[in-house]
Amino acid sequence: MRFIGLVLTALLLLLLVLFAISNSAAVALQLWPLDLAWEVPLAGAVLGAAAIAFLLGALVAWGGALRYRRRAWKMQRAAQLLEAELAELRAQQDAARKAAVPAGTAVATR
Repeated sequence: MRFIGLVLTALLLLLLVLFAISNSAAVALQLWPLDLAWEVPLAGAVLGAAAIAFLLGALVAWGGALRYRRRAWKMQRAAQLLEAELAELRAQQDAARKAAVPAGTAVATR
């Protein structure tokens, strides 16, 4: 499985390099209210926009999963508390069994 992942990653990197080599023409990027312009290769602009979109998507996915991670942490903490309570109750039960009078033993009343 790891080998397949490495092969797919290598193919993706090869495609990105070929894209960058094929699209080296300069384009002007402008930011409207500031009247700034940058001359960058077309591949740099496209790959930069894709990287920013990827990071924003990862941030949104991470934020969406935060609720489930918090819930899992609370459930794990509750399970730990219940396990500790169970261990305490078992210890009390064992102590009560040891202190109990055996069933066949006669008890003198006078």
